[in-house]
Amino acid sequence: MKKILFVLSVFYSLNIEAQVLDCSELFFSEYVEGYSQNKALEIYNPTNTSIDLSDYRIERYSNGSTNSSAGGITILSGMIDPGDVFVITNGETDTSAQFGYCDPVLMSLGDFAEPNGSYPTPLHMNGNDALVLTKNGAILDVIGRIGEDPSSGAWTNDPTSGFQMGSWWTANHTLIRKSWVDAGDKDGLDLFDPSAQWDSLPVGCWDNLGEHTCDCTPNQVFQLKLCAPIPSSISPINNHTHVIYPNPVNQGSYVNINSRTEIKNITVIDMMGRQHTFLNRINTTKFSKGVYILFIRFNDGIVKQHKLIVQ
Repeated sequence: MKKILFVLSVFYSLNIEAQVLDCSELFFSEYVEGYSQNKALEIYNPTNTSIDLSDYRIERYSNGSTNSSAGGITILSGMIDPGDVFVITNGETDTSAQFGYCDPVLMSLGDFAEPNGSYPTPLHMNGNDALVLTKNGAILDVIGRIGEDPSSGAWTNDPTSGFQMGSWWTANHTLIRKSWVDAGDKDGLDLFDPSAQWDSLPVGCWDNLGEHTCDCTPNQVFQLKLCAPIPSSISPINNHTHVIYPNPVNQGSYVNINSRTEIKNITVIDMMGRQHTFLNRINTTKFSKGVYILFIRFNDGIVKQHKLIVQ
């Protein structure tokens, strides 16, 4: 039998279209979460027009809250030129403030500082707070996940745990948006994987504030500055190791805090914003059952924040 092999040549027309970028609205381009109140946010304008910030707000959804009333809202003002950025910093200048203060060097890099003594505001974030950029009430971008308090204290790069365990990213780090990102994350309820759109730099790295490289402005490219990490011998993480126990605590019992570094005072804030100050251990006799924010202030000015559960 004669076999005839027919070779069919099929030609495919490959239609390659140029990528269409969004570049239509403001979004977060840098996130600084450092020790004490060294906090900053950078907003980038990817459009080809100047934008008036009076319609924009930054809102903080604190500790898994589903509304921003407790976390604070900052109403922005000023203008952002095309391809430029706008930097907001924490504005705490009082070196004796119970929640710590913002380094003057960091504040000098900003275009706007939140008012001194204005706690709670968005720039008092602590790694487990979702931050939202809005325009006339519409969400433009979200860092974190609204309604979620990550169990590790920060969102991480570990997908197996829903990005709630693993290496910290949103606490004691600086995050810079990757250059290919051309629009914000408008879904505040989806899983937040910081490694998907952000590059992570060490705590205390502020050298890139004030400029951002993005594909929306291809003729404007900045060299990413990789800051050296703080040596472990002087890192506040090592020098301020402490243990809080028990937590959760039964109502009416005491909470003990042991630390190698001398503690100046302890402040507990309830969901109504009422403050309770202690010098050493915490007496929960007058506390209702619920979730509280705990601030430990050390004598050198470093402040650590925790969640306290009274059951």
